[in-house]
Amino acid sequence: MILSKSETDKIFGKYGLSLSDKQYERLDKYAELLVEWNEKINLTAITDPEGITVKHFFDSIYPFTLFELPQNSSIIDVGTGAGFPSCPLKIYRDDLKITLLDSLNKRINFLGQLSEHIGLGADCIHGRAEELGKNPQYREKFDCATARAVANLTELCEYCLPFVKVGGYFAALKGSGGEEELKDAKSAIKTLGGKVEDTFEYRLPMGDGRTLILIKKSENTPEKYPRNKGQMNKKRI
Repeated sequence: MILSKSETDKIFGKYGLSLSDKQYERLDKYAELLVEWNEKINLTAITDPEGITVKHFFDSIYPFTLFELPQNSSIIDVGTGAGFPSCPLKIYRDDLKITLLDSLNKRINFLGQLSEHIGLGADCIHGRAEELGKNPQYREKFDCATARAVANLTELCEYCLPFVKVGGYFAALKGSGGEEELKDAKSAIKTLGGKVEDTFEYRLPMGDGRTLILIKKSENTPEKYPRNKGQMNKKRI
């Protein structure tokens, strides 16, 4: 056991959230596997119990309580890394269907074992967002796309919005400077078929600032997007 049940309850309870015993047990198993695998491959710099609880688990779950995500929604987590935010969110909202996308196969191997170990039923995909975003199997097939700490918001929109159905959402999890990034990304959001629905600023229990930028997909993304990384670097939308 890595996580303290009482401390975990205290952290979530401060924000009006509660975890069942089963949810806590699954998060604790997640923490154990994360620490174990982190000795073999670089998954995270945060391995202490409080850091895992607050900066990985709480920070993955809390933003999705700030807006209404319909029951049985499908979510693609772009550049998911060690599974944040989608895997803790799936533990909290077992009705969700999650697809985990990452460009590093070692991480996908970890996520596959994690999914099997704690029963997430996740679809784990090794690939690049700019390629899969043009694949008919994945393009505009999801109710929600999300990403955390992957790239600046302008690039994130180009990576993520092509995956979202019209009427769905892109939930961008950013640090305390999210509002500034949003100013720079407004042209890209409009071009890619999105519209900013809301922004939420909040602080983690340890004091770190966060911004959730919620973008609604209002129309189809033009076929030319997403572009490859070189094209993105050469010309911003």
